[in-house]
Formats: sequence, structure tokens, C-alpha cells
Amino acid sequence: MAIDVTVLRVFTDPQGNYGNPLGVVDASTVDAGDRQRVAAQLGYSETIFIDMPQPGAGTAHARIFTPATELPFAGHPTVGAAWWLRDRGTPVHTLQVPAGIVQVSYADDLTSVSARSEWAPEFAIYTLASTEELFAADPDDFPADVNHYLWTWTDKEQGVVRSRMFATDLGVPEDEATGAAAVRITDYLSRDLTIVQGKGSVIHTEWSPEGWVRVAGRVADDGIRHLD
Repeated sequence: MAIDVTVLRVFTDPQGNYGNPLGVVDASTVDAGDRQRVAAQLGYSETIFIDMPQPGAGTAHARIFTPATELPFAGHPTVGAAWWLRDRGTPVHTLQVPAGIVQVSYADDLTSVSARSEWAPEFAIYTLASTEELFAADPDDFPADVNHYLWTWTDKEQGVVRSRMFATDLGVPEDEATGAAAVRITDYLSRDLTIVQGKGSVIHTEWSPEGWVRVAGRVADDGIRHLD
């Protein structure tokens, strides 16, 4: 049976450029044992499988897979799933993922999720002196057994960061926009941030001293992809 996959780009810039591709799948159309295979076949940094909410329900359940493994939480899939649910007329207040309950909110063209930093994978964080050093980094020079997050200030007063992320261990040599890493770096710096990652994707975060980080971004719909 053919599987319909909605392809989104999550964390675009205000003009709808860039963003991290995401596959969104109605979980009822794929057996649980086939989800890893489907994620690997699609090849996106993550694919999210959503149990569709009942009419009037305020929550939905979801599972997230990279091409190599399942994740308990990830930022760009949960933001993308929340946007997709509202776009199809079933907005939710929460998403239930294996890590816990993710709070969802909508404001104009931004979709937000709130998560705890400990839900995100561990990252080796590299503070670089300049964007030149950042752009010169080669993913092949970093060990494949851990996630690597490289960042530098571009406007410290305004909280603007430029970053890159390498996650070969997850089957993602370089990730265009990483919500989980945004959660980690926001908690690490203990302040609100605007993060420009990869080629130009934009992530907005808000830090809370209670251990929660809100991650917000824009989403673009690139249509349907069909898998056999």
C-alpha cells in the first residue's frame, strides 16, 4: 500500500527560504515495525509518525525516527507536526512523545513547542571565535560517536547566534536546523536566542529558569511524497 508523506521545511526564514526537511506520516498507514525502514528510505534528518487526534481532542501522540534510530524527542519534528495538525484543521495543545508531554502554542506565523533540556541528546558544544571559523569546519573532522554543535555569536547583545550541527551517529552528517540542539544551547547560555543554523534556517527560543525552553519557528509545505 502506498504511503503518503507530507514534506515540510521547518524553521524557514521569514521569506520561507531554507528550513529543515521533515517527513510527516499518519501513523495508521505504517506498521510500527516498518517505521524505521520508512525513515531511512525517506532520508530526512527526521520523520514523525502521528496518531491522529480524535475530533475535539487537545493532544496527539507521535514517534520520531532519524534514518538510523528512534528519538525520544526532537524539536523540528514536533514543531512541524504541531503546524501540520493545525493546517489540517486539528490544532492541539500538547504532543505526547516518548520523552514526555510537549506543550504547543501558535502565534501568527510561528509554531512553538516547549521542552526540557534533558530530553535532548547530549551534544559536544564548541564555542568558536568567528563565523569564518564556523563555516570552515568540516563534518569529516569530527568523531562519529557523538553529536557536535558548533556556534558563535553574531550579535551577543541581541542574542543572535550562528551555528552548525553534525550528527553522523544518527545518520545525519550535517543537520540544517536542530530544535533539540537549540534547547540545549539556550539552557546552556540561560537566555533567549535567535539561532541561524545551516544555510540560513531560523530558530527562536525562550529560556525559563524552571528548566523549560520554548522553541519556535516558521514552516513551509513542500507537498506530498508517495512511497510504495
